[in-house]
Amino acid sequence: MQTLEHTIDTDLGQKNIGRLLLQYSIPAIVATVATSLYNLIDRIFIGQVIGALAISGVTITMPLMNIATAFGMLVSTGAASIISIRLGANRRDDAEQTFGNGMILTLLISVLLSAVGLYFLDDLLYLFGASGLTISYARNFMRIILIGNPITQAFFYLNSVLRSSGYPSKAMWAVLVTMVVNVLMVYVFVYLLDLGVDGAALATIWGQTAGFAWVMWHFCHENSHIHFKKHIYGLRWNIIRHVFSIGLSPYLLHLCTCMVVALFNWQLGKYAGDYAIGAYGIINTIVSLVTVFVVGLSHGMQPIVGYNYGASQPTRVTKTLWMTIWIGVGITIVGYAVMNLFPEQLAACFTQNVVMTDLICSGMQLFTMAFPILGFQIVVSIFFQSIGRARLSIFLSLTRQVIFLVPLLIILPQYMGLKGIWLSVPISDFVSTVVTGVLLILNYNKIVTKFE
Repeated sequence: MQTLEHTIDTDLGQKNIGRLLLQYSIPAIVATVATSLYNLIDRIFIGQVIGALAISGVTITMPLMNIATAFGMLVSTGAASIISIRLGANRRDDAEQTFGNGMILTLLISVLLSAVGLYFLDDLLYLFGASGLTISYARNFMRIILIGNPITQAFFYLNSVLRSSGYPSKAMWAVLVTMVVNVLMVYVFVYLLDLGVDGAALATIWGQTAGFAWVMWHFCHENSHIHFKKHIYGLRWNIIRHVFSIGLSPYLLHLCTCMVVALFNWQLGKYAGDYAIGAYGIINTIVSLVTVFVVGLSHGMQPIVGYNYGASQPTRVTKTLWMTIWIGVGITIVGYAVMNLFPEQLAACFTQNVVMTDLICSGMQLFTMAFPILGFQIVVSIFFQSIGRARLSIFLSLTRQVIFLVPLLIILPQYMGLKGIWLSVPISDFVSTVVTGVLLILNYNKIVTKFE
């Protein structure tokens, strides 16, 4: 009888690369696209039913949402990684203790974050770019999101553990359940009941609650690899320290994203006004829907590359890398074509406001100028993470999202106004892609000849 270990060896070490990439990428793509889709659908309902300024108000809340995500990643990434390692080493007790500690940390941090956020809500929203016209939309939306934040973070944490403990399909279905419930509820609350942005926020929390119920059902069963039980919730400093040390990198990356989004809002508000902030929110939503396909594809690449790199099979490593690069670049080329051939039609999905539509169409053309080559940058940065070069991967992510982008966002608008804000993105994408290519060339021989 074949053991699970033997089956994994046969698959990752011998099976056709293309089939493996398809097999491992589809669940990751479905999960990431589903998350992006329900954010997109929320924006469509908000823009069409409530109005253009409501989109601007919700866009203002993005930095706060990123802060919440950052704290969620701090615990979930670290705990899920440790649990996976402990289960692989047959240290079930340690895995369960980590699971319990992660759950308590998630609840404590999320409740504290919600309390602080609610207390300073208006101050934070004005800090992140709200104006007298958008503050009510931002406040009403974010107040409900913060109240439901503990459920959202608990779902995010449990779903990460679900995936890492051997149930990737269940984790994918949990995200799909969340998306379906969210879409149904946003239709009911926003369109039928006319609850405005409050309804959109309620729909989001209802969706997360449905996903939370799905994963809770799994972890309440004793036959699950990891499940709720007594005596695993006492906080232990050695576990907390280990969890935070692993989760620190994605936590910092998301905090950087928060800073960049806030800077976008500030600059757009200063040089173009509230409608430009809403246009940015829509453009970013559309662009994200394309890039998540590449991110999901790259996450599917990770176990194939990681296994074969560890097994000293450099030919399979490089074949997987280049296949993923070509597919990733193909995705971004198609996305670029759609966004530049049909900008009016895409804008019309979100708003009928003429001013915002013009801003979306002109902004998207500039915002996506380097988009065709972005697939290469995303795939290679995740590839380095897959072979254990985490610092290099983080550096490459930061070049695109922070190191080059922030100075450009500060300098270019002083000379080019709104056009400079839009152009800061493709220039940053282009330069970071060049840096990524250079680093891949410099490290390529080491990868090919790796036999450790």
